[in-house]
Amino acid sequence: MAKTTWNLDPTHSELQFKVKHLMVTNVTGGFPAISGTVEAGDDSFSDAVVSFTADVSSITTNNEQRDGHLKGADFFEVEKYPSISFKSSHYNAADGKITGDLTIRDVTKPVTLDVDFGGTAKDPWGNEKAGFSLTGKINRKDFGLTWNASLETGGVLVSEEVKLSAELQFVKSAS
Repeated sequence: MAKTTWNLDPTHSELQFKVKHLMVTNVTGGFPAISGTVEAGDDSFSDAVVSFTADVSSITTNNEQRDGHLKGADFFEVEKYPSISFKSSHYNAADGKITGDLTIRDVTKPVTLDVDFGGTAKDPWGNEKAGFSLTGKINRKDFGLTWNASLETGGVLVSEEVKLSAELQFVKSAS
């Protein structure tokens, strides 16, 4: 069966993360420069194959100094590892789970994310769009993001658990 390609609409999509700081609050960040595709046999997306890439140099936490630290060798080492990627291996539309390989710093690990398929709609210009919300968690140490600092009061500066969320809108390619 022929598959249709849907391309990510980056102006209507976002990829964000949250990580505990000082073990008392979450710091939110994101990667504004993302691209991706979904290939599916029909508009139910039951056989969808998803891939995306984030440009790590686009990382923002609304703090220039912290962003610089995140881009450096202690965390993402942007010069050596310029992108984060995901390629799905299985999507179960019935249970709202997608499994695939996430690559950060050239470390690839399987992850499973929750998916909420928002449906499809035509925009005012006749483009067919599809929307998805994804959420999940990873352990940053699994991907070589191990930098931390101990706190005098116990605990650490940055938690190992990272919460991921994405709001993704795709536009159907012209046949």
